[in-house]
Amino acid sequence: MTKTRMLLLGLAGLLLATAACSGPSTATEAKRSKVLFLGDSIAVGEALPLAAAVKAGGADFQSIAAEGGGNVVGPAADENWKQLPGQITEAKPTAVVYQIATYDWASQPEQQAAYEKLLTTVTGAGAKLVFVTMPPIKPDEFYQPHMAELARTSDIARTVAAGSSGKASVLDATEVWGSAYQQTKDGKADRSADGIHTCPQGAARFTSWLLTGLAKVLPGFTPPAAEAWANTGWSADKHFKGC
Repeated sequence: MTKTRMLLLGLAGLLLATAACSGPSTATEAKRSKVLFLGDSIAVGEALPLAAAVKAGGADFQSIAAEGGGNVVGPAADENWKQLPGQITEAKPTAVVYQIATYDWASQPEQQAAYEKLLTTVTGAGAKLVFVTMPPIKPDEFYQPHMAELARTSDIARTVAAGSSGKASVLDATEVWGSAYQQTKDGKADRSADGIHTCPQGAARFTSWLLTGLAKVLPGFTPPAAEAWANTGWSADKHFKGC
């Protein structure tokens, strides 16, 4: 038997012994964390950089935010609830992030019941719920009659989270947007001129902020550097208007 053949056989035996001792690969055993993102058209824009950032951090991301809807209470909520429980269960998320929608107007009891229903649905799917407070908007005649109802959504979310035994939390987005709508920040468009939506800069700032909050609920997730996701093409999406 040649020395080369003996060396190859020896290496093969070593590899087989190592595989037998090591057991199943931890790569196949490890389950990647996953974020399911909910909300209205504001969330649709926010989801563009957020998807790139979460994936760059080694987790999975899915958005079911919807233009003209996506809310859990108020107009169109009944239609949304027909499919929402199935969507949440099918996604198998680690965390569900609900960007409180600009359509979440209703009576206080109705709002609280809806947020509690969302919590029950999310925890039933084995995930944690993260409420993100609504960004300030510049209301037109469509929104103006409902501003008082929208203004209390943050407090209602906090009430629901406080009674959740740690299964829900609230992230206060005034840290990103401030307490009043601002179209520009640092001399650049941050929010759409329509008074509601975000521009790429604002969506990127929101993403940087949210990643820190996600790190607290996603096992093994470390927020990636902005260089890994900020310039990956999402800013050219046609969703961004009035910027």
